[in-house]
Amino acid sequence: MTRGLNKVMIIGRLGREPEMRYTPNGRPVTAFSVAVNRSWTAGDGDKREETEWFNVVAWGNLAEICKQHLHKGQTVYVDGRLQTRGWEDQEGKKHYRTEIVANEMIMLGDRRGEAGDESLNESSAIEEDEFPF
Repeated sequence: MTRGLNKVMIIGRLGREPEMRYTPNGRPVTAFSVAVNRSWTAGDGDKREETEWFNVVAWGNLAEICKQHLHKGQTVYVDGRLQTRGWEDQEGKKHYRTEIVANEMIMLGDRRGEAGDESLNESSAIEEDEFPF
């Protein structure tokens, strides 16, 4: 059997404030959107730009950190994997949503007036007492 790879890395700006909720067994999950801009020069010489939106979810300690420290408009690096989930609404209509399940998050640029980067991932977030926040 061949081994597969599912890895996504994006850098962009948060499109909305992170929203945190808890699963029925109490596990935290935080969702937010990230806008990634791309620009290029077309064959006719015109400069073009497009924005791609990504839905991101973080689980566990990383979810709590994202909710506490990320804010709309902030630049962020997210490393994770793509996942598509499906569900049926009350009328029986099927819906699908593809999202990035975050393994690591790095806050880039200004963070409420402070310059610097903070790198956090699910494994390092377990030892929260080590972080100054």
